Amino acid sequence: MGIDIGRLEDQLMQMSAEGTPGQEFCEAISELARIGHFEQLRKVLPGIVYDELWARYQQKEKTFAGGWRRLAQDMRQGFIRHARQRLTTLTRLQPVGNSGATAAWQEIQRVLDGQQNDLLHTAFALELLELVEPAVLRATHLRECVVAEPSSEEADRYLDEATRCYFLGLYTACAVMCRSVLEEAIKQKLPAGLARQVCTRFHNTATLGILPHEMKNNLQMTGFDADFSRVVNLVNDTGKKAVHQGLLSEDEARGCLQSAREALQLLLRR
Repeated sequence: MGIDIGRLEDQLMQMSAEGTPGQEFCEAISELARIGHFEQLRKVLPGIVYDELWARYQQKEKTFAGGWRRLAQDMRQGFIRHARQRLTTLTRLQPVGNSGATAAWQEIQRVLDGQQNDLLHTAFALELLELVEPAVLRATHLRECVVAEPSSEEADRYLDEATRCYFLGLYTACAVMCRSVLEEAIKQKLPAGLARQVCTRFHNTATLGILPHEMKNNLQMTGFDADFSRVVNLVNDTGKKAVHQGLLSEDEARGCLQSAREALQLLLRR
């Protein structure tokens, strides 16, 4: 049976609608404002939230109660939308004073998040569901990377991160991690004498741009395939572009990952 991502999203939204956080609270705020007992909120609200609400109440006393009644009706959509926006603000630099434009109900949501985190659960779940279909398509471009001998646990983790970055559309990060996996794998494979020589010469900071050159000059010692340096250089060039020149495209990231996997297969042959 096929998996319908759209259906999963609908089910998630239905679950999030059950006991919408803050709805009853918004209705209570509306009623207290309507009957003129707004000051009772001081006893139950954090200071920053009460001050925000009181300032807005004074600005728009006639429409305040009605606005919060409408907010109670739109609570689910508004909170989830803002929760998803918060995920973006957590990943980007924010100008000073930007938080001043935060609506009162958004401040309420932050309080609710601190208690249950249900809104953030929903926001993350929706975001990850949107990544499923593109990730599946990207995965179809890859095949298992079969090698004759293992490298190291650290190299395996680097390759895992590089591949998952590609699946999730983090193309620039993918290329950077591809450089890391090859640097680690090469260092593990260098003969002891050459490893000491490289470590001493470059003060233990040899990069992917240096290592293939050292290997090429010591092919008899290393026993690596002569084509290995060419493939490694492709990864290194793309990785340097990712670090110094800008964000990469999907095709560039896929090419870099495939070259890195090919290099590992050439490196880890008996």
